[in-house]
Amino acid sequence: MPVISPDEINVILATDCGSTTTKAIMIEKIDGHYRQTYRGEAPTTVEEPAANVTIGVANAIAEIGELAGRKLLDENNEIIRPARGNEGCDIYISTSSAGGGLQMLVSGVVREMTAASAKRAALGAGAIVLDMIASNDKRKPFEQIQRIRELRPDMILMAGGTDGGTEKHVVQLAELIAPAKPQPRFGSEYRMPVIFAGNKEAWPMVRETFDDSVELSQVENVRPILDRENLGPARDMIHDLFLEHVMAHAPGYDKLIAWTDAPIMPTPGAVGNILKTIADTAGINAVGVDIGGATTDVFSVFHGEFNRTVSANLGMSYSISNVCAEATMPNILRWVHVDMDERELRNRVKNKMIRPTTIPQSLEALIFEQAVSREALRLAYLQHKEFATTLKGVQQQRTVGDLFTQDSGGNSIVDNMQLDLLVASGGVLSHAPRMEQTAAMLIDAFEPEGFTRLAKDSIFMMPHLGVLAQVHPQAALEVFERDCLIYLGTCIATAGKPVPNKVAFEYRITGDVTAQGEILAGELKRIPLAADQEARVSITPHRKLDVGNGKGQTIEKTVHGGTVGIILDGRGRPLLVGSETGYSRQDVSQWVEALNLYDNEPLISSK
Repeated sequence: MPVISPDEINVILATDCGSTTTKAIMIEKIDGHYRQTYRGEAPTTVEEPAANVTIGVANAIAEIGELAGRKLLDENNEIIRPARGNEGCDIYISTSSAGGGLQMLVSGVVREMTAASAKRAALGAGAIVLDMIASNDKRKPFEQIQRIRELRPDMILMAGGTDGGTEKHVVQLAELIAPAKPQPRFGSEYRMPVIFAGNKEAWPMVRETFDDSVELSQVENVRPILDRENLGPARDMIHDLFLEHVMAHAPGYDKLIAWTDAPIMPTPGAVGNILKTIADTAGINAVGVDIGGATTDVFSVFHGEFNRTVSANLGMSYSISNVCAEATMPNILRWVHVDMDERELRNRVKNKMIRPTTIPQSLEALIFEQAVSREALRLAYLQHKEFATTLKGVQQQRTVGDLFTQDSGGNSIVDNMQLDLLVASGGVLSHAPRMEQTAAMLIDAFEPEGFTRLAKDSIFMMPHLGVLAQVHPQAALEVFERDCLIYLGTCIATAGKPVPNKVAFEYRITGDVTAQGEILAGELKRIPLAADQEARVSITPHRKLDVGNGKGQTIEKTVHGGTVGIILDGRGRPLLVGSETGYSRQDVSQWVEALNLYDNEPLISSK
């Protein structure tokens, strides 16, 4: 299809082929601005009996056509292009996580250095990392070979050594992978793609180690020198091979690839892409989370540095039992303000695992599910902060031993005080009956400090916009701002431990709303401020507390409203709830009342 000028694009179709549901949206140019106008969805048809992903895509697009009164498919169920009058579209784009998404194995010489860089590259491309093989991962060679044989990844990313550095250990890694003869997930019809992104001096020997049973390719080193990462070339190659090999051999994807006007992206990669585009365009630091039934994805952009993690066993249905085991029931129940029978709750957890599509049918079930989500989100964010670190072996070089054993905890580039935007996605967050509940789950789990804007993805269209940003950045940004995000408001919170029964901070608000007063230690307060309103807020914290300008220092900022408004949080950071030194159930009850979380709550959300 000929390249279309962005100015001539008036109707855009985008789909996201999920593991169970294919979601389609239409974007149209209205009065000079791009707006999301219609959406449709249908079951994904990548498995038997249909075994053709385009059937589900056509069904979702047909639903949009009916709603819009626009003919989008011809008699052969092909997408009509370009748009003419009341039929067709100008471009069609898609993302996919059907069939389990993109699954990868990564390897590197040192687990904390080159292997970690390879993992960052794979995660940034939207992959699920099945395992990380390294020379120092404490497994014996035969155990590593056995592990490689057991896994059936879609592709393998090999890193190791800085350019001009070690060659011996890099070749040894190749000598583990080559004899293991790893088999691709979609059968033996194609050769396993192996990307080499290590020491370029070792490439000739690595190439000789493999036979023609693999599709071997080389890109620039992910860690060319000790203090610099170069993840872009590896990410780009992963996307290319995802299309050429993985997607091309999945049922019906060859036809879907022929339909699209831009390369199909893995769904998480597209979500990360739009978040980074927004952060870079606005010059802000942002964190996004997508909590699903089996996994929780966390994305962050701090000072232009993008990171993504997948917490593979932290989810709200298939993995809910693991959340309860890892977080422990006392930690979950510390967020519950009413009496609950722990034995009955454990039965409820097991029922959710075997009936993952059920939603809470009672207020008690809703309160418990949202308590579980707080812990799942908290644990996923902890894992993300541990992973999103400054480069190992650079910041704290002291001895050769320290190089490989540094604690990553202190090096995280994720800084809640510098966080500007926190975006929520996933059923338990997006479909909470009240916006206040979504805001409370975000604040309790992520513990933002200073001034942080809160938002949620309205209908999970971030994947669609992520791939659109590659083709038409202006349209993606306009729809993201106007239709994708529902702004909840702004959270203002102190860092540090407040003194009990003392004032945590004084506030003065002017502008579209006016208010002033004091927030006591442990207090939450909500001040309504609509999404189209702004206010100037001045905060003077207690001398031991910080709101972004230093301990005890006054700070003044302009804040934006939302469906919830301004939330003033005097509970301190870190947020200690339930322990002997933490806040009690009575405190939790007061927070529920302050934010009006569950008063007269309907049993079932219709959203």
